[in-house]
Amino acid sequence: MNNEFEDISENIKRIRFNLEEAKVRAGREHDDISVMAVTKTVPPERVNFAVSQGFTLLGENRVQEYLSKKELYADNVRVDIIGHLQSNKIKYIIDSVTMIQSVDSVQLAKEISERALKNGRVMDILCEVNIGGETSKSGFSPEGLEDGIAMISELRGVRLCGLMTIPPPDNSCFYFEKMQRIFEDIKASPPENSDFKLLSMGMSADYADAVRFGTGMVRLGSTLFGARNYSV
Repeated sequence: MNNEFEDISENIKRIRFNLEEAKVRAGREHDDISVMAVTKTVPPERVNFAVSQGFTLLGENRVQEYLSKKELYADNVRVDIIGHLQSNKIKYIIDSVTMIQSVDSVQLAKEISERALKNGRVMDILCEVNIGGETSKSGFSPEGLEDGIAMISELRGVRLCGLMTIPPPDNSCFYFEKMQRIFEDIKASPPENSDFKLLSMGMSADYADAVRFGTGMVRLGSTLFGARNYSV
């Protein structure tokens, strides 16, 4: 093993142990919960080591940073956009990312759809829900989600695959439970032209709790790569 990445190796062991333990406690031993490596400010060589250990799903927050690093990533990665996406940046990532998890408005979904159709593809998306109603965060309100999804389901260039959220840091379990109910209600009667099956919630500080409330994907940055103190 390269000692340079020994810290990541130890973090991976801890993550896998904690995740399996959380699945057992939640009665979800046989569920497949994806782990996303969040790569914000992480140098490509550290990312690629995590990829070599099986963490092939990457989450990018910022388009400009992604564009500066994407050619340096291993060939077998899948990249999702998880940060706020400005409409004028869609054209730069539409042909290379697998999913956009941070669709926070119908207007953004329309613009992604238009750009995707021009590129001959259908883009998988998640609707971001501002479950805590925080003014500092973007996303659909729980009350406006149903109408938003109805409009998005009519767009030909996107396919709605589920929901994503970042709950308030205090009392996250309360919001996870609320999010789970919303997700299950929609999944029971999914919109047309969708593949509604993914709930993406849980990050470094609370991913074990998110497992209790049905998450299908956790997004891990600092608990995998360490504190963000790298230059890019």
